[in-house]
Amino acid sequence: MLFQYKALLNNKETTGQLEAETEKEVIDYLKGNGYFPLDIREKKTGRSLAMLNSVFERVSFSDITYLTRQFAIMLTSGLTLIDCIDILKKQTKKTVMKNMLSDVDKTLREGKNFSFALKKYPKYFSHLYIALIKSGEASGKLDTILNKLAENLERQKEFRAKIKNALIYPIVIITAMIAMMFIMLAFVVPRLVELYENFQVELSPQTQLMINISNFFESYWLFILAGMIGAVILLKRATASSTGKRLFDTYILRIPVFGPIVKAAALVDTTRTLSILISSGVPILDGLDIVADVNENVLYQEAFKRIRMKVEKGLSVGVAMSNEPIFPDSLVQMTLVGEQTGHLDQTLEKVAEYYQSESELAVKAMLTLIEPAILVVLGISVGFLVYAVLSPIFTLTSSMQ
Repeated sequence: MLFQYKALLNNKETTGQLEAETEKEVIDYLKGNGYFPLDIREKKTGRSLAMLNSVFERVSFSDITYLTRQFAIMLTSGLTLIDCIDILKKQTKKTVMKNMLSDVDKTLREGKNFSFALKKYPKYFSHLYIALIKSGEASGKLDTILNKLAENLERQKEFRAKIKNALIYPIVIITAMIAMMFIMLAFVVPRLVELYENFQVELSPQTQLMINISNFFESYWLFILAGMIGAVILLKRATASSTGKRLFDTYILRIPVFGPIVKAAALVDTTRTLSILISSGVPILDGLDIVADVNENVLYQEAFKRIRMKVEKGLSVGVAMSNEPIFPDSLVQMTLVGEQTGHLDQTLEKVAEYYQSESELAVKAMLTLIEPAILVVLGISVGFLVYAVLSPIFTLTSSMQ
């Protein structure tokens, strides 16, 4: 939701807008940044318009990637941030993007930092993103940092696209199979039942089973639908709790074939993130904090928090990492080598590239196993339905002869 606020900063009244889930988040943000809130209210744009904005004008990952690359190009060319924002506001067609850029522009003109302006939009700019922008502002190399950020986001975008493209085929096949089963059970079978009853055809066990399934769906489809929705809601609530999320993240890593893909993807994110942070001049302790925050898997979050505590006590990252069984020996050894040579950032970048190729190979291996299994299941299902539907008709025609 978009909130409008009025607040005091250094005894001067200021106004602005902030994206947040609740009013309390806005208050916490303002107080945490030295503001004294005076008035906070949700910006009303009309229910239908808000729905259209949320569906059709959502700021996507691709939008942020494009925005970052454009900032990097223009800053490298010698333009100021204000000039960059003015150009981007004219280029973008999304209202929500224009509003965000206008708010960032206003914050910059008030004398605030770029990172401070972006912190108002945590949905779009991650903790890692803000930390790197801060590092760029402190070092005077904001254009270099933005180039690194853009490269990282583009790699993430490319990696996600490869995963999605690889999964399109099995998803289409499974969806088509489910749709075919539904059409047969909901529309075809009931009409055939009437035909069989009129001619008093003797039914085979397969046909009777199909009719029983069709009757079950016809009688209890509402309960089945409610059960499926309830299961999804229950799963979301369970994973929302710390215990449920930990159990989910633990078991998902143990799933055959799929678990290695999740592990490889997590290692790609963590190693590349830490590499970018170190090369950008972020202190190693702060970098480990950020890596723990941006990781979606609880087990990796906890592991990096323990590593951070050990590094704070004087251990190296590689030695602290060696005590965590969740990390493979190859990563531990490469981290130790990187620390010894003084090129930990470059070493981690190479490790990230290795794990990305490993994850892509794991996806291909998964599809190699899944595709034949899907085709076998699809063939058996279609064969069963065809036999169950046609066998009474063959019996009927043979008896008529």
